[in-house]
Amino acid sequence: MAASRAGNMQSLNRRHLSNAAGSGLFDTHLYLAEMERDLLKKIGRDREERCLSEVRQRRIYAAIREAHEEKGYPIELVCKLLHVSRSAYHKWASGKLSRRATENERLADTIEKIHEESPDKGYRRLNDDLRHDCGIHVNDKRVLRICRARDIRSTVKYNNRGCTRHAKNPQYLAENLLDRQFYAAKPNEKWLTDVTEFKWYEGSEIHKLYLSAILDLCDRRIVSYVLSERNDNPLVFKTFDKAVQANPDAQPLFHSDRGFQYTNRAFHHKLVQAGMTQSMSRVAHCIDNGPMEGFWGILKRERYYGRRFTSKHELVQMIQQYIRYYNTRRVQRNLGILMPMEKHALCLAA
Repeated sequence: MAASRAGNMQSLNRRHLSNAAGSGLFDTHLYLAEMERDLLKKIGRDREERCLSEVRQRRIYAAIREAHEEKGYPIELVCKLLHVSRSAYHKWASGKLSRRATENERLADTIEKIHEESPDKGYRRLNDDLRHDCGIHVNDKRVLRICRARDIRSTVKYNNRGCTRHAKNPQYLAENLLDRQFYAAKPNEKWLTDVTEFKWYEGSEIHKLYLSAILDLCDRRIVSYVLSERNDNPLVFKTFDKAVQANPDAQPLFHSDRGFQYTNRAFHHKLVQAGMTQSMSRVAHCIDNGPMEGFWGILKRERYYGRRFTSKHELVQMIQQYIRYYNTRRVQRNLGILMPMEKHALCLAA
């Protein structure tokens, strides 16, 4: 930094420096240091990152104008310090932006609006929303550059520890018939299921809430779900009964981990009665149930992690609203930039 500043000092217009020093403001070094500090605050990042995109360049130009108007820094001096062409700055200041730059500004504003509504979204999901909701088709790299320029970031992902309790003496075990074939040609061909845990707080006391859900591999919709304060057999049985009631003709391959509820003989009997084939993940291979685990991660990353729920009602409401949002509003790239229920309707109409 010091070497760079020394090089800049030799090349700067001496007239500006002498005017600044002669006015009794600062000596040359202090004047440059304060100017640089002010500019970096306005730009928001290190100078090495200043040319990431045209959107980023607009912010630099705006910082130059503010430094000139608020601090009285000479435009020529500031442009040289930031290695910006004076002609380019004056072109920007006159409002004569290139078509591409104007388009990037509009695109950046749209991206920021989407991100304000859903701050959990990263650049890929933001681009999916641009395509699905706005009819704007640009590549991921362009959206990524704009996100970096505007400092748009998604929510940090946390590890999902899970809550599966394996049966000590399983009554029934099935082979891994799914075998990580996470694709289905039509709805109700393959279902995945699992249970996950949430917490809410009442003073220093911690309460738990369990969510059991069934996911369809074709359209990735949540077929059914049940919430309970107990992680027990009725939780899983009710989830299954709701799915069958909503889809009475469904006879999918039914895949789960080896949790105690799924290895229960009574649950296997329910599957046989419904004409379904049971499949189970291998021991210590959670990836065998990958899409289901993935849904838990999506839900918790987007609505649960980073929040502290102080009532059961608040937590239940969040989960219910999110599953409704996921099924009917959340666009997924692996579905062809469609929402689960959109995909479901298309498959049924085919």
